[in-house]
Amino acid sequence: MCYAYFGSEPPFPSMCGSRLLGPRHKSELDLEKGLEMRKWVLSGILASEETYLSHLEALLLPMKPLKAAATTSQPVLTSQQIETIFFKVPELYEIHKEFYDGLFPRVQQWSHQQRVGDLFQKLASQLGVYRAFVDNYGVAMETAEKCCQANAQFAEISENLRARSNKDVKDSTTKNSLETLLYKPVDRVTRSTLVLHDLLKHTPSSHPDHSLLQDALRISQNFLSSINEEITPRRQSMTVKKGEHRQLLKDSFMVELVEGARKLRHIFLFTDLLLCTKLKKQSGGKTQQYDCKWYIPLTDLSFQMVDELEALPNIPLVPDEELDALKIKISQIKSDIQREKRANKGSKVMERLRKKLSEQESLLLLMSPSMAFRVHSRNGKSYTFLISSDYERAEWRESIREQQKKCFKSFSLTSVELQMLTNSCVKLQTVHHIPLTINKEDDESPGLYGFLHVIVHSATGFKQSSNLYCTLEVDSFGYFVNKAKTRVYRDTTEPNWNEEFEIELEGSQTLRILCYEKCYNKMKMTKEDGESADKLMGKGQVQLDPQTLQDRDWQRTVIDMNGIEVKLSVKFTSREFSLKRMPSRKQTGVFGVKIAVVTKRERSKVPYIVRQCVEEIERRGMEEVGIYRVSGVATDIQALKAAFDVNNKDVSVMMSEMDVNAIAGTLKLYFRELPEPLFTDEFYPNFAEGIALSDPVAKESCMLNLLLSLPEANLLTFLFLLDHLKRVAEKETVNKMSLHNLATVFGPTLLRPSEKESKLPANPSQPITMTDSWSLEVMSQVQVLLYFLQLEAIPAPDSKRQSILFSTEV
Repeated sequence: MCYAYFGSEPPFPSMCGSRLLGPRHKSELDLEKGLEMRKWVLSGILASEETYLSHLEALLLPMKPLKAAATTSQPVLTSQQIETIFFKVPELYEIHKEFYDGLFPRVQQWSHQQRVGDLFQKLASQLGVYRAFVDNYGVAMETAEKCCQANAQFAEISENLRARSNKDVKDSTTKNSLETLLYKPVDRVTRSTLVLHDLLKHTPSSHPDHSLLQDALRISQNFLSSINEEITPRRQSMTVKKGEHRQLLKDSFMVELVEGARKLRHIFLFTDLLLCTKLKKQSGGKTQQYDCKWYIPLTDLSFQMVDELEALPNIPLVPDEELDALKIKISQIKSDIQREKRANKGSKVMERLRKKLSEQESLLLLMSPSMAFRVHSRNGKSYTFLISSDYERAEWRESIREQQKKCFKSFSLTSVELQMLTNSCVKLQTVHHIPLTINKEDDESPGLYGFLHVIVHSATGFKQSSNLYCTLEVDSFGYFVNKAKTRVYRDTTEPNWNEEFEIELEGSQTLRILCYEKCYNKMKMTKEDGESADKLMGKGQVQLDPQTLQDRDWQRTVIDMNGIEVKLSVKFTSREFSLKRMPSRKQTGVFGVKIAVVTKRERSKVPYIVRQCVEEIERRGMEEVGIYRVSGVATDIQALKAAFDVNNKDVSVMMSEMDVNAIAGTLKLYFRELPEPLFTDEFYPNFAEGIALSDPVAKESCMLNLLLSLPEANLLTFLFLLDHLKRVAEKETVNKMSLHNLATVFGPTLLRPSEKESKLPANPSQPITMTDSWSLEVMSQVQVLLYFLQLEAIPAPDSKRQSILFSTEV
């Protein structure tokens, strides 16, 4: 793969020059930035085309000798087999070679008025060749497989096809199989509309290319529709009518694990049985109906495993990155809905957006839970639900056990009785909607966006000495997420944790606290639900009231858990206050001072404070659970900050005696208080645009070039930090900090829009109810950092090569 590099020339001469021309109209600057981004996108497309051409070349390479051998007495393949397997590949190569050769010089001689639309329009008009290739693809694969089985020589050839990976390195090739390479054109045609979307997004409607690109996009979309590409099945949103309340103890939507697949169920706890139903999809009629999936009389129900050695079924976990991608989609759709509301557009557009939101939220609700809640029947059958919190699991178990004390007889229902009971659920249900934000009333609170600081002080009311700890949860996108855990306070009836945590809120309304006894004796382990051995001692929750938390002072509270009392302090900081950058008035320190000033003064490439903190964390904090996520003691952090600011010679001694979480907190604070974020105000919009690109090759080319164009001190410090964070993630099994978790912690600290670019509310007296567009912005920041964390290697920043693609000189 070919990457482009910047040399010493400013990457955006027109933008840099604008500083000398005095203030300009905002729309003019926005237009200019958009046109700069257009160059990035095109350069990424060139890199992507070059890779694709190398794959087509690798397919063409064996064709000539195979054709020559076909006319001899010992052919490897017949002429017909060669024609079938390599059908239309030469034509595809010629089409894309012509496109690449036309685009390359235009990007080389770049100006904002440069036209490229005609090239994309011509490329789109030749998509018919792809139709022929796609129609033949199944036959080609089948023929290739048969030929491999019949001919060892062809099997060897088909497994060792070589594609160029980098123009700048001689003999640099990547081994690919024939199967892999033959799929490349199929993959390419499905991406054609994505590339055009990216380009159109950054081409102003006044630009001569705009209509040509729109035409190319229309042709591509029509073509894709005509070849019936598989589209992800749309998920129906499920709503139920309000019914009158009858005697029902409890009901809720839950995710059931059925043969490895996640299924949404509505669970009803009646006075004598537990009923699992599925809401039927309705076609035409408005009345909701339920299907019974199974039921267990409460006298026959247990939580204990029948066989203690029996293992839980494998729970298919969804990676955090996928859940985050869903959250980004949801926030984007919510922003679109708000924009449509303000513009008073047609109801059809709003209806389509709401349907889309319901689909995505339903999918997130289905994919998120990962904690097993298992029920067993006396007849030997077991059922597994997945829930997001131990809180719900405990509530359900307590409700069932309480009711079981009143049940004495087993029974079985006739099919008619079961049908009548299931039909009654429509009227008896108390939970009428799947817990999606789309189902909220307009006047309901959108929740809090920002940071909640929680100090877990102490607890009383335990009857005997135990090893005790607490966990904290908040609601996020309709389900609860475990955010923090205190250390275990050993052998006590009155634990004094006094630990502070910083918890990110995403539309949150409730804080939960759960108190556990840590069980070290494995002989005493309970096997209920296959859960961990630790025993839940108490649980409670507190509503996060925007009015109470508005003044940003600490609020003390006591949570009662049936005799156990836990003392807490909470304080809310909206995101704009927590990340507000205040330049230091004292340029002799390091906090609040420009990073280039600090490195120049120290004659170092990376600030001393960053090196010292990283060194100490790598010495003794790599296996610390929640390193960088768990807050350090605030007074320790302030003491370290003061020591670094006055260049205290004993700072390393101080660090060696402090809790490692305070050192991690000091490092985060340093980056948070930089007068300009590490990724700079100037480049922030470009990083945000780059991460949104659809084509992976174009995205990689764009993101790498943006990174390598950062100021030297910023770049070298980031690469130093990046290597460290990757090493932290290598210990994920112990410290529980994945690349995704680290990106969540550091993303909004390293990347942040300038005050002019920010989507923050103008009135600082309204910091509480942040918009979904702001939530979307934060997720984008996390995604940018995660992208670089997941890259296997980043080219050396001291490379002297200057790409011709980005040359500003003719």
